[in-house]
Amino acid sequence: MTADVAAAARFYRENFGYETTFEADWYVSLARGQHELALLDPDHPTIPEAYRGRTAAGVLLNLEVDDVDEVHFELAGRPGIEIVLSLRDEDFGQRHFIVAGPDGVLVDVITPIPPVGDFADQFVD
Repeated sequence: MTADVAAAARFYRENFGYETTFEADWYVSLARGQHELALLDPDHPTIPEAYRGRTAAGVLLNLEVDDVDEVHFELAGRPGIEIVLSLRDEDFGQRHFIVAGPDGVLVDVITPIPPVGDFADQFVD
């Protein structure tokens, strides 16, 4: 849920290539390949009353891409983009960076890389 459905939809379309599949003033459905992202007004009557008024703060959205370096190059310095974790390799098998998204959502942009050390043994075939 997001405080500004239109602005959040624009953020994901303009920065991450999502395409709109349905759009209303209270709900937008976005698709990127086989993945879908739904954005919803937190005060809409379809939200159970006890949960209305909340937004998605505290969410980490993983977005896997073919070339994280290319996406980082495209987004770095772009107005409205705040990179909160710089591009780096992780021993657990990711090359990634994180940007701040709408409503406190973090977008972790990832390209898988081979894990090293003990992490390699933790993957399930």
